[in-house]
Amino acid sequence: MCRIVNFCLLFLLFSFHSYSQKISETNIKKHIKFLASDKLKGRGTGTQEELTAANYIAASFKKSGLQPKGNINSYFYSYKFKKPENPHDTVGRDVVSALDVVGFLDNGAENTVVIGAHFDHLGLGYDHNSLDANPEGKIHNGADDNASGTAGVMELANYFAKNKRKEKVNFLFICFSGEELGLFGSKKFCENPTIDFAKVDYMINMDMIGRLNDSTKKLIIYGVGTAPDWVPMILRIPSAFSIKKDSAGIGPSDQTSFYLKDIPVLHFFTGQHADYHKPSDDYEKVNYPGERMVLEYIVKIVEETEKLPKLVFQKTKTSDENTPKFKVTMGVMPDYTFEGKGLRIDGVTDGKPANKAGILKGDIVCKLGDVKVEGMNDYMKGLSLIKKGDMVEVTVVRNGKELKMNVTF
Repeated sequence: MCRIVNFCLLFLLFSFHSYSQKISETNIKKHIKFLASDKLKGRGTGTQEELTAANYIAASFKKSGLQPKGNINSYFYSYKFKKPENPHDTVGRDVVSALDVVGFLDNGAENTVVIGAHFDHLGLGYDHNSLDANPEGKIHNGADDNASGTAGVMELANYFAKNKRKEKVNFLFICFSGEELGLFGSKKFCENPTIDFAKVDYMINMDMIGRLNDSTKKLIIYGVGTAPDWVPMILRIPSAFSIKKDSAGIGPSDQTSFYLKDIPVLHFFTGQHADYHKPSDDYEKVNYPGERMVLEYIVKIVEETEKLPKLVFQKTKTSDENTPKFKVTMGVMPDYTFEGKGLRIDGVTDGKPANKAGILKGDIVCKLGDVKVEGMNDYMKGLSLIKKGDMVEVTVVRNGKELKMNVTF
């Protein structure tokens, strides 16, 4: 009898674990590998390749059982926007047609949680937002930025749709286009949403969640000041992360559009790296176990908020980095991962002032005119003092030796 009981208990336990939904590292990798493949040519906004990505996301939403929640009787939310003139635009138009991808999980609840990420990237590097020295014509695959966040949306949609524990909120899963050109996808959706924003509890945004550092485990969470409950909640949820909190609701990603509609937001980010906005941001470099951990942590956030009433929105101060304005450029790409003194150059653009003066990749700028350069802020401060036509002495360190060069701006 005892043996039969024990066998039954083991069977029940096995059955429970078999049917309980888990975040799938395999799914994450599959999604990122497809979205960041050369075949999709960097998912430039309004391109045929971006449409291919949108169809892939829509198929994933359908497979998870989400309801279409676009504005054209499908998963697609269609919109147009004016794009700055681009001499390399072979289509020759100044109005871009683009698509967000939107799916709804109806749990019959009063309120809805929005989970989003942008799926566009830099395409072939013609839009002047690449950090490669000579980017034009190169495929910018954007594995971390932001195939990682897009894969996160698809995997969380699958998790919550198939989880046996029915959550006490509905979910709107949305993948935005046009983020890299100015948050256009989220702005357009927030101007004319397909759900009642008065019923939205909060919005979670994921942008670059694929490069968790295994040593530091640093996870940056923006928007913690947009609701009084965020910080206490984060402090009481156990995690393996070293969490850095930022209160601001406004930032350089799609959570900003929702914050400006008085909706509490959180934005998840695993940090900057040397491949940011470069052709080298490839799927092989993603930390897949790390991304799974981030998504599991977001699940905990959702579960914890279910214990609370609808969150109360509060305004925050905008992060102010006192960035000086400047009207000239040296034509260099900084190495944002450099931790020493000075500004190390990761690339030099052909035909620009630095290139003409003989400055090379790997040089470390330590003085710009009269300004001593110990980091990015000093460099920008020095640049802000220079006018077009000025000749300025720039001091660099190359192979341990100081060199002085005259740069004409």
